[in-house]
Amino acid sequence: MRRFWKLDERCLEEPPGKPSVSCGLLEDVPTLRTFDHTYQRLAAGAIALCLALVGCAPLQSPATSFTVTSPGIVGGALAIDSTCDGAGTSPAIAWSSPPQGTAGYAIVMDHFPPEGSTHWYWLVWGIPADVDSLSAGATDTGYLGGNSVNPEVGYAPPCSQGPGVKKYTITVYALASTPTLPSESTASVTRESLLSSIEGITLSKATLDLTYSH
Repeated sequence: MRRFWKLDERCLEEPPGKPSVSCGLLEDVPTLRTFDHTYQRLAAGAIALCLALVGCAPLQSPATSFTVTSPGIVGGALAIDSTCDGAGTSPAIAWSSPPQGTAGYAIVMDHFPPEGSTHWYWLVWGIPADVDSLSAGATDTGYLGGNSVNPEVGYAPPCSQGPGVKKYTITVYALASTPTLPSESTASVTRESLLSSIEGITLSKATLDLTYSH
């Protein structure tokens, strides 16, 4: 704190001679250091108040990356056993580092051909939160939906119609709660209905692109 002399404006109106009022006064003015200390105290108080309020939590560390892999994949190609050139069983997959609060999982395997329509081959929901993998051909974990290839329930192996390499995407969805879907396997569940049911409860998703040519 420093003291400065401040001129009283009434002195300018007094006749020459001794003024009837004090022509100045000492005024205490906070220095920059005082302002700095005051700001620090106010900032500390604001932070403490913020942390005490509901919903004002400290910054958290960045979330880990939610990933999905398929054991035995070579060169990013879908295993022959998971195509119509092989046994036609669903691929083995594993996932890791799901977000905090995950209550379960859902799986979609689809393909987007050039003509614009969407094909899907594998729908699974109701997978418990403590599960982190499915073995090849697994049918005993969660519930299975229909596919766009045939009217059957469960996995339909791609046949990769037409020339060229095709891309098939497996997506694992980490869910905050149980989707409003049947508690049984049924072909009535389509890709659209599954995605619609999990839209508002999806915490994160992990994707794996695989290729196949017939």
